[in-house]
Amino acid sequence: MAAPKDEPRRPRFRRSQSGTHRKAPQGSPRRRLTRNLVIAACALVLVAAGAGGYAYLKLNGNIHSVDIDGQLGQARPPAATDGSFNLLVLGSDSRGGANGALAGGAVEGTARSDTAMVVHIDQAHTHAAVVSIPRDTLVARPACTAPDGKAVPAARSAMFNSAFEVGGPVCAVKTTEQLTGMRMDHFVQIDFAGFADLIDTIGGVTVTTSVAITDQDSGLKLPAGTSHLDGDQALAFVRTRHGVGDGSDLGRIELQKQMVKAIMKQVDGAGLTTNPAKLWATADKLTRSVTTDSDLGSVNSLVGLVDTLKGIGPDQMTMVTLPVATAPADPNRVVPRHPEADQLWTALKADRPVPESVTGSQPANPAQSPTTRPTTRPTAAGTPTPAAPTPTPAAPTATAGTRRAGG
Repeated sequence: MAAPKDEPRRPRFRRSQSGTHRKAPQGSPRRRLTRNLVIAACALVLVAAGAGGYAYLKLNGNIHSVDIDGQLGQARPPAATDGSFNLLVLGSDSRGGANGALAGGAVEGTARSDTAMVVHIDQAHTHAAVVSIPRDTLVARPACTAPDGKAVPAARSAMFNSAFEVGGPVCAVKTTEQLTGMRMDHFVQIDFAGFADLIDTIGGVTVTTSVAITDQDSGLKLPAGTSHLDGDQALAFVRTRHGVGDGSDLGRIELQKQMVKAIMKQVDGAGLTTNPAKLWATADKLTRSVTTDSDLGSVNSLVGLVDTLKGIGPDQMTMVTLPVATAPADPNRVVPRHPEADQLWTALKADRPVPESVTGSQPANPAQSPTTRPTTRPTAAGTPTPAAPTPTPAAPTATAGTRRAGG
């Protein structure tokens, strides 16, 4: 029976979905990346099925999911009806299990969202806007219910990453929806050990810096130039803040953006599509390291998501940081900067490109010296335009913030 006309069309990935995609030139890097991602996703199901029902069930059983919809109910921003959708991607700094050695020991048994990205997929599924939220951003945190059932009171001003710490994924989603005014249709979380394992399984990643990096807190030591990183080094790279630039969280976010694109490029040549054993190892490790919303909590659903995103490569992504300024009451914290932050969320909610007021005032990557940073920057549509030779931070006073919080 057809759904009522007024029922929101929310993207669900219980099976492979297809959309309208712009064609890339045959043999181009984007075409190869797109093809390999889709083939790898489909091969994941085929390999599991070929290995027997037990193997397929094992991968499904690896994935931990949370019923975000059921716990949040109806008091949420409405789902988009035009085919666009949003994902909240979190990197957990949990010190439990294998994460302890990688993260630097116990932190009172809690976990926070060390990395937070809101990913907006446009109506045609051909472009993604990725917004990094600094973890020390002070926001109004709504009342939540913790995973153990305890009530978590609302807070007028709390660090963004505290929502995950005190209330788990549901509270993180609720806080993000209140901050952005947009519904988070899906949620994906990966922990430290899972990230490092994933990098090792795809053969490491290559990054280029124009400055040497030495950070005793993260353990990263890199010379200037091009380096190929293993899993532990890649994890240290995305957690580095004190060993490069001014030591702020805004600089670390720029390193995380660089890593995302490095991973996407590496997947293209990782050989997953021609090596079933490597594909299986990648699938097993990745599914054991992620937590998703219940709609994404199966291999078939994840394959459907990859198929939906197959038209999006590094060149079809606009990656920005939420505009922030130093918090008036605490120089080590930041707050959303207005009106730019409002303009950003309003544009994405309407499925429009990231505004120039945001793309034109992004922080600089601290791993790149002024003389080697790109002389172009992406516009809202992702097309390079001339920029100043030496980029300046989004808010000069904000870069001093967030230094005191841990690595």
